[in-house]
Amino acid sequence: MMPVFNGSLTNTIAMFLAEIGLTVRSGDICGQMFVPGIQINYGALLIDEAQLSYPGDILHEAGHLAVMPPDRRQRTHIDVGKKAAEEIAAIAWSYAALVHLELDSAVVFHPDGYRGGSQALIDNFCEGRYIGVPWLQWLGMTVDEKRGQELGLAPYPTMLKWLRDSEQHASQS
Repeated sequence: MMPVFNGSLTNTIAMFLAEIGLTVRSGDICGQMFVPGIQINYGALLIDEAQLSYPGDILHEAGHLAVMPPDRRQRTHIDVGKKAAEEIAAIAWSYAALVHLELDSAVVFHPDGYRGGSQALIDNFCEGRYIGVPWLQWLGMTVDEKRGQELGLAPYPTMLKWLRDSEQHASQS
């Protein structure tokens, strides 16, 4: 059963994540967190709404899980890792989720995030300079504008799939 959160934005995000196949749970977090109110718990997002500073952080953390291979996603506990490509892909994924949910970019790219670079990320995405898209395309999760035209598919920020579904990338399938 899907947990119900007090905040409507948190509910909207949690419902979307559940719809795409990620597990979201509500509960108290006493242990380590990388962002307030969110803990990765063996592939699930545990949300402690009392400690949650920014609901948009849920989308970014979900983006990390979404771009991982399924087996690693299920084993991931606390630390999503330090792979630069996955970080950039999680940023791009979270922007696509914002667009899909029709939310303002500042929901994820809030002033207290991204080491002071939030406004630069907002500006880049709003201007169509989409960092992370080549990696998402390599994984078969979206297509850039050129490839979308070739295939007759809607380009990023539209996603072909929200979760990476294998170890392989698109050109290996």
